[in-house]
Amino acid sequence: MATVLALDVGSSSVRAQRFDEHGEPVDQLRQERYDGRDPDEIVALCRKVLDGAEPDGISCFGHSLIPLDAKGKPLTELLGWRDTRSAEAAGWLRRRVDNDAVHARTGAYLHPAFWPAKLAWLAETEPDVFRRAERFVSFADYLRGEPVSTASLASGTGLLDLTTSTWDEELLNTIGLDADRLPELADLPVWIDGVCSNLGAGCTGGRAALMVGTSGALRVLYETERPQPRPGLFLYRLDERRVVEGGALSDGGNLYAWLEQTLAPSAEVGDRRHGLTFLPFLGGERSTGWDPDETGTITGLTFDTTAADIRQAALEGVGFRFAAIAELMPEIEEIVATGGALLKDTRWVQIMADALARPVTVSRIKEASLRGAAVAALERTGYEAPDAPLGEVFHPREERAEAYRSARERQQRLYEELRDEH
Repeated sequence: MATVLALDVGSSSVRAQRFDEHGEPVDQLRQERYDGRDPDEIVALCRKVLDGAEPDGISCFGHSLIPLDAKGKPLTELLGWRDTRSAEAAGWLRRRVDNDAVHARTGAYLHPAFWPAKLAWLAETEPDVFRRAERFVSFADYLRGEPVSTASLASGTGLLDLTTSTWDEELLNTIGLDADRLPELADLPVWIDGVCSNLGAGCTGGRAALMVGTSGALRVLYETERPQPRPGLFLYRLDERRVVEGGALSDGGNLYAWLEQTLAPSAEVGDRRHGLTFLPFLGGERSTGWDPDETGTITGLTFDTTAADIRQAALEGVGFRFAAIAELMPEIEEIVATGGALLKDTRWVQIMADALARPVTVSRIKEASLRGAAVAALERTGYEAPDAPLGEVFHPREERAEAYRSARERQQRLYEELRDEH
């Protein structure tokens, strides 16, 4: 029986498990959590869960940047997608190059989540680090111990031309960076976590993955010979023939945790017409407007507002932003809920169905990115895993349809008003 060892490096924990040729786990999940940006700490945790073995497939969080010195040692902490210090640098880049043209080539906007803004920021604020860096790599490259990456990981940097699979010359020239200081690209069993999540949950073709982990995303995975990003959406590669496209939210499980920490512990999700409008941009905006300066907003507060109302409005607000993303992907036929933060609370899944005004099916795969790395590794050896199992279907509640439609329109009006002010 063929088995593969998969490793998933998430933004707050690392996981490893062995799978058989059917994509079924054959041993216990090994997991270690972390709360920091020290690359060496995360490497050590990866080695711990792997227990001396080498992984056959790796899923890793995207967009991370680490400058390395001539000895291959990090010159800074890990710079991840949540680090927005490069927001001004992103604006500087947008004034010098065409943001829409960059998006058309790379599938990413000029936003602090991606490499171009971070590199420009380092060049401006840490010129010694920028000058001393022999290479700039992602965490997965650092984990493997060599400055070699894959088209999948590179496509998540916002610096890769999707058509040519080479580093984007205009952006490199604007930043003042030579391509030889970036990783070489090779065909390795390492993929960005978003594509692995879709693959692991069986979300291909017209089936979309609605993932809420630390952050959130609505994604579709499909085959194409000519990657063509659509406005407001990102586009990353799985391999030469498959891409994942969708929209990302910076507020997901982190917003859920913030609500639990900030509101009364007894503030359960409510279920009433509260009159609140919540824009979930506490971590800045990614899809659909990609404005890092956006902040969270709540309107409609009265003395009758309860903590439960605020919690309900916040979770609904995330659902309404996913609905705005879904409008940009009319080909979606089915939506599957995945991600630890969403799957642990079926009330939120019901809210998602109400906000999207369409059924949402719960995935029975608890570790979609981990299983996706295993499925992709199996494909490389000639095995094709069966479809991922699905669970309960949550249908929009007819009696709440009008209230949710009005609330979504109210959020959209507030969103547009604030964008006009900016």
